[in-house]
Amino acid sequence: MTASRHSLGRRAGFAAAAYAFAAAMLGTTLPTPLYGLYQEKFGFSQLMITVIFATYAVGVIAALLLFGRLSDEVGRRRVLLPGLVLSALSAVAFLLADGLAPLLIGRALSGLSAGIFTGTATATLLDLAPPEGRGRATLIATIANMGGLGCGPLLAGVVAEWSGSPLHLPFWIDLALLVPAAIGIWALPEPVERKQHPRLRPQGPQVPAEIRAIFVRASLAAFAGFAVLGLFTAVAPAFLTHVIGVSSHAAVGLVVFSVFAASAAGQVSLGKFIAEERAMPFGCMALITGMALLAAGLASSSLTLLEAGGLVAGFGQGLSFRAGLATVNASAPAEQRAEVASSFFVVAYVAISIPVVGVGVLAESAGLRTAGLVFAGVVAAIAATALALLARDGDQ
Repeated sequence: MTASRHSLGRRAGFAAAAYAFAAAMLGTTLPTPLYGLYQEKFGFSQLMITVIFATYAVGVIAALLLFGRLSDEVGRRRVLLPGLVLSALSAVAFLLADGLAPLLIGRALSGLSAGIFTGTATATLLDLAPPEGRGRATLIATIANMGGLGCGPLLAGVVAEWSGSPLHLPFWIDLALLVPAAIGIWALPEPVERKQHPRLRPQGPQVPAEIRAIFVRASLAAFAGFAVLGLFTAVAPAFLTHVIGVSSHAAVGLVVFSVFAASAAGQVSLGKFIAEERAMPFGCMALITGMALLAAGLASSSLTLLEAGGLVAGFGQGLSFRAGLATVNASAPAEQRAEVASSFFVVAYVAISIPVVGVGVLAESAGLRTAGLVFAGVVAAIAATALALLARDGDQ
């Protein structure tokens, strides 16, 4: 470890990395309660809002494929710092937004930042934790990731509700939060030795034939769960405003925050309250139940039912995602574990983008309520398929 050039010890460095992780992820969901304001200001359709959101997933997937292993070659700090720079540039793009192009650029930059941080920050926390604290480090990484994602909409919603500059002040706050994050990462003790001849090696999605059945079951559940996160991050503000009749930006931010909080609770509960072998089936059943509640909320214009659906589905997403990733990692050959994990995340982030664009397309012709009901049915069917595969293989 090359700590001599930097001022932080391992414990302080761990705290700095966790804070930077949360700050970077917060920026990725900051625009969620603001999409309606952009729609009013620039005259965007609901389809265009979903396309703007989905651009984020393109950035994440590109970062996973291009930079998934880079920190192993050049060190954690040299990857995390550019990730924070990308996050800051995303905020600047939103501050300067005068139309569609800056919003698309801002979302793409945000996705690149998230793709870099998702793997590298988690690895950094594991590196800096003592051997007996790896389990705690994984828990902290989960809280930083999901906590940051959930706090973004909450912060922007509260600021938009009571600020005279709802499209600017949230991003100034974001930039302010990134300053101590950058200082902390700069002072971080480097846990990885830089290789003399680092190479940038793009890695395509690869899954060994012997674990493909396991991968399909896990990725189906992950697809359903991440589609739910995408829906609540991109389209839930429109549901709340135009279907339920909620006009408060703060309330919209709180609803989205609660879904991510439920996801974090689902991830934390694995192994503590729910046995690992039961986690995937339980998570799939929670996703199905959550989609039924969501559909009932949309059909009856009930905020209570829609919120309940988000909480139950969010819990199921977190539980099934962590259980699926653990199963895939445990089944993959050691020399291909990184490739398989990257493939799993690619499936997850495709799920964040394509289904919500589908909702946008359908909303243009059939209306938001119908689009939401169709989405709930499709996600429930995917989760039910994963559940059936799990039950079939459990009987064999």
